[in-house]
Amino acid sequence: MLKGLDPLLSPDLIYALRAMGHGDELTVVDANYPASSAGPDVIRLDAVSATTALDAILSVMPLDDFVPEACWVMNPVEKGAKEPPIFDEFRSVIEKREGPKFRLAALERFKFYERARESFAIVATGERRLYGNIILKKGIIRPQ
Repeated sequence: MLKGLDPLLSPDLIYALRAMGHGDELTVVDANYPASSAGPDVIRLDAVSATTALDAILSVMPLDDFVPEACWVMNPVEKGAKEPPIFDEFRSVIEKREGPKFRLAALERFKFYERARESFAIVATGERRLYGNIILKKGIIRPQ
């Protein structure tokens, strides 16, 4: 255990977050996502929800404020589907950790898969709610 760090931040996850550079992307996915066949290294957090994992990650990782979008979710596949409730939970976590300046952008399913394949790593959670997937672009820590 380390002081001040969320205990969900496993050694593998801390390593990945620290090794990522400005502009690198991390994908947090639900239990249905084909993480192991996507390509990037997979870090497993099977016992937690995607929102809990997102909160732990954003407790140490800044989002990129140099770009218009730094967070992407997957658009529902079903025509006319309402926005999944988990999107509001993602927004709440992002606002809590990064403030109101970041909004969720949405990608079509296969565009999301494509972008996730280019991620630095994928964090596979035990999230069972549909569309519990989010891509995050890492920002910088500004001097104080």
